[in-house]
Amino acid sequence: MFLTRLSRLNPNPLLLILTRHLSNSSKLHDRYSFKPPPSLSPNTQGQNPNHNNPKKKQKPQYRPPSSLDRTGQKPIHSDLPFDFRYSYTESSPTVRPIGLREPKYSPFGPGRIDREWIGVCAPAVDPKVRSVEGAEEDPKLEEKRKRRRQKVQGEPLTPAERKILVDKCQRPKTKRQINLGRDGLTHNMLNDIQNHWKHDEAVRIKCLGVPTVDMKNVCTQLEDKTFGKIIHRHGGVLVLYRGRNYKPKKRPVIPLMLWRPHEPVYPRLIKTTIDGLSIEETKEMRKRGLVVPPLTKLAKNGYYGSLVSMVRDAFICCELVRIDCQGLEKSDYKKIGCKLRDLVPCILVTFEKEQIVVWRGKDYKPLEDGYFLPDRELFDNPEGDLVSGKEGCGNSDGSSSEKEFDSGEE
Repeated sequence: MFLTRLSRLNPNPLLLILTRHLSNSSKLHDRYSFKPPPSLSPNTQGQNPNHNNPKKKQKPQYRPPSSLDRTGQKPIHSDLPFDFRYSYTESSPTVRPIGLREPKYSPFGPGRIDREWIGVCAPAVDPKVRSVEGAEEDPKLEEKRKRRRQKVQGEPLTPAERKILVDKCQRPKTKRQINLGRDGLTHNMLNDIQNHWKHDEAVRIKCLGVPTVDMKNVCTQLEDKTFGKIIHRHGGVLVLYRGRNYKPKKRPVIPLMLWRPHEPVYPRLIKTTIDGLSIEETKEMRKRGLVVPPLTKLAKNGYYGSLVSMVRDAFICCELVRIDCQGLEKSDYKKIGCKLRDLVPCILVTFEKEQIVVWRGKDYKPLEDGYFLPDRELFDNPEGDLVSGKEGCGNSDGSSSEKEFDSGEE
């Protein structure tokens, strides 16, 4: 009490600290029998707690894992006998681009695979000419794919086995499904199909958007790149079977693309003047094409499997056909027009005002190549199959026939 009164009268700093320490320690010890820890004692204040252990190493900071950090690791090797592309259905090795939009950065990451990215694809065989012109596929790879696919498939399924697998993949039975959209069959989708085949023998694939214009190409590329077999098709819904001799533990190595590469530069689809016409005739045809009643209106991300046959039938009675594409992306209806030019065939007139206007040409002759596909295919013939790299349905001896592909029992 005397010290506290004296401190109030004479505010000396040393006297204030002494009175507080004595009063607090005496109160805590008297009332609660409490002894302050060494860290709170006035003798140890301001000292480093790790002073007695100077050799203690600090824990390194956390660094999140990165797929680009491959120090000391070898490049991934894949024995898949085909060139790696971003999309297998929306790009063709026969069409050569005229330039690139970016440097030749590999979308798989620097040094992750043992294949060189040439701007369009990563070829299975090292190209001698390191340019865009060297993007054509080696013809020997097709034979390797055929032999490997026959080895995985084994004996064909019986009609009863096909029916059981198709029933398992229907919507009420399972929700497992792979969606194939505007980019078509992408490279990373091959890995998704292999992951689904771990659990089930067959997987359901739903196709919508631009790739459905050419469903034959979608079916052919699926069987060619996955070594599977399509056992059922209803519209844009496919059932892909993995094969009798498929072993999940021996699945192929599929390196993943880390980003989407920029599309190369291709020649213009619409020319200033149409071949065989003058500038005035071309302008007049474009004006007439935009006034023609539309053949159909395409829905966004819809199913366009019957579009080619509709355009062919319309060319029988009129030379100009207009397709309304309002609401679609510009790149989507340009790709649709490119597919119509090759499949119908026809001449592209204009893409103005979100319309596709095509002209049948002067000497038009309707083709009867059996392109039309039925709405439903069950593939009950055990010997019927899609030959990889060709359109149509193949026999057990390796021959192909478009008539056999088109004939499906309902």
